[in-house]
Amino acid sequence: MLHVFKCDLHIHTCLSPCGDLNMYPRAIVRKAHELGLDCIAVCDHNTAENVSFVKKAALHSPLKIIPGMEITSREEVHILALFDNLENLLSLQEIVHAHLPGENDEERFGCQAIVNENDEVEGFSNRLLIGATTLPLTDIVEAIHKRGGLAIAAHIDRESFSVIGQLGFVSREMQFDALEVSARLSLKEARRVFPSLSEWSLISSSDAHFIEDIGRAYTQLLVEAPTVEELKLALKNEKGRVVFTEE
Repeated sequence: MLHVFKCDLHIHTCLSPCGDLNMYPRAIVRKAHELGLDCIAVCDHNTAENVSFVKKAALHSPLKIIPGMEITSREEVHILALFDNLENLLSLQEIVHAHLPGENDEERFGCQAIVNENDEVEGFSNRLLIGATTLPLTDIVEAIHKRGGLAIAAHIDRESFSVIGQLGFVSREMQFDALEVSARLSLKEARRVFPSLSEWSLISSSDAHFIEDIGRAYTQLLVEAPTVEELKLALKNEKGRVVFTEE
């Protein structure tokens, strides 16, 4: 049976250097539950080291956690990678980390805290997570698909770090499964501003870096369960599955 699920598919934790230090696993789960979200995707910059902890923090909650990552391509395009299987995401993380140069400067870029399900700091990442990988966009999308994930172009309405902002266009040859609109625009407004995107599937997410931003934008799915496999069907309008967004 199909049901409507309210999903915010782009949320950062305190591991992202631009994320607030209050974005701890339990705090994120608690806020998402308070807002009536059914599902969230944890998508830190170029790493997935906090995903398992958010999943554990939600074990006794009805909230579904989708493993994800926001990867920065060589062209400085942000790409969301979403998976049902954490192991497949961690396999992708190995590739991302192998192609992520530099070390973090905490004073310049911010703290990168690895925090467990009890909101206890376990350590800090010294990788330059805010930076770009040396991987071209097409290679990242291919690596995501090879592992059974969804590749979504992040916040396409932003001037910086979006595929349109960086490259000036988006094409089917890039093989994205969908495009994400930020909380700044409704989908109706996005289609007016970007009329060339009429044939693309769109989702809306908060890209939350602060607790108060969680759920500021979200996508509603008519699916059997809030999973990546069901989302794949919904993005293609297959088997009665549908994606629609709060306007």
